[in-house]
Amino acid sequence: MFNEIIHSNETFMIISTILVFLMTPGLAFFYGGLVEKKNSLTIMLQIFLAIGVVGLLWIFGGFSLVFGKDIHGIIGNPLQYFGFKNITFNVNAQYGSTIPFLLFFMYQLMFAIITLPLMTGAMANRMKIGGWVIFLIVWMILVYFPVAHWVWGGGFLAKMGFVDFAGGTVIHATAGFSGLAAIFILGKRKVISGKAPFNLGLVAIGTALLLFGWFGFNSGGVLAANGLASIAFTNTGVAAITSMIVWTIIVYIETKKFSLLELFVGAVAGLATITPASGYVTPDSAVIIGAVAAIFCFACVKFAKKMKWDDALDVWGTHGMGGVLGTLAVGVFANSLVNGVHASVHQFLIQLFGVVLVSVYAFVVSFIVIKIMDKVLDIRTTEEQQRIGLDKTLLGEEYSIDD
Repeated sequence: MFNEIIHSNETFMIISTILVFLMTPGLAFFYGGLVEKKNSLTIMLQIFLAIGVVGLLWIFGGFSLVFGKDIHGIIGNPLQYFGFKNITFNVNAQYGSTIPFLLFFMYQLMFAIITLPLMTGAMANRMKIGGWVIFLIVWMILVYFPVAHWVWGGGFLAKMGFVDFAGGTVIHATAGFSGLAAIFILGKRKVISGKAPFNLGLVAIGTALLLFGWFGFNSGGVLAANGLASIAFTNTGVAAITSMIVWTIIVYIETKKFSLLELFVGAVAGLATITPASGYVTPDSAVIIGAVAAIFCFACVKFAKKMKWDDALDVWGTHGMGGVLGTLAVGVFANSLVNGVHASVHQFLIQLFGVVLVSVYAFVVSFIVIKIMDKVLDIRTTEEQQRIGLDKTLLGEEYSIDD
């Protein structure tokens, strides 16, 4: 019986890992369809590049920095698992008591891969590919790996009792606020022309893959096929459904029209918001969180536009602030019967401290890194490149399928 449970958990986690991996190509389709046709392939390339670059970083030190032996609550031992060092290849070796160590290694890699590509939509069209790759490497080392250790690797936030089930703070808040910092340094796009979004078909495919993958993104965090995974799975769908409809209603009230694009954005806002709370709340609370996510994230997107921040694909408003809202929701809605964490003023204050600290840290570090890069490297796309199109000027390739 015990072996059957282990095999069931292994199968569940392999499927969850694949689902999370599918989200990165999904994001490429999603962003690729949202930008102008002449820039579509470039943003897709950046996202796919992250798979390889982050993958190598993860093998050579990244996993160790997150999950290696804790060093003063700040970072993991970078050499502990460097290049698969100290990782047994005995197929019976388990992470915890349920899944193989290497399966955990791969599952967490998929989270690392998708994080910075999320913020790419905020600064779309403004950074050359070489500059983007350099920023990706530096940002992962200075922002993602430390923050992931603080929260998931036994760092000081985890020791305080801060929780983030699947990445509302570690992934969405860091990406959203880092994207905002990039916007402040790089400024507005010099040229905004052409039809954007240029291909809602690509956006639809991307949204479908994101929705599909998000079930593994959240429920896989349990690391076992059990009742808690079912709750996280249900919360994911419930929040997306609710946010999708509430967002659509808001848009209809404002414009007197239905919008396929806005329906997609509403679903993503709900998913980003439920992520940190998905393993701590009950489905009835997930309905409320999804509804509030739509209202709050919609208001944040409008605020960013009012402030004239050129957040090209509304990353800060949906992912960044959605992640913040969902993290705080743990302190309001967490039910101890679900996963041992209960809502309280104390838990809310811990959540508030953690998400504010991480958001400010991500913003400040990203601001400094891009500022330095902008001074010493040629990272900005030119006005002519933006006018002609990045696909043609940077890649020598063009999207050839008719709309």
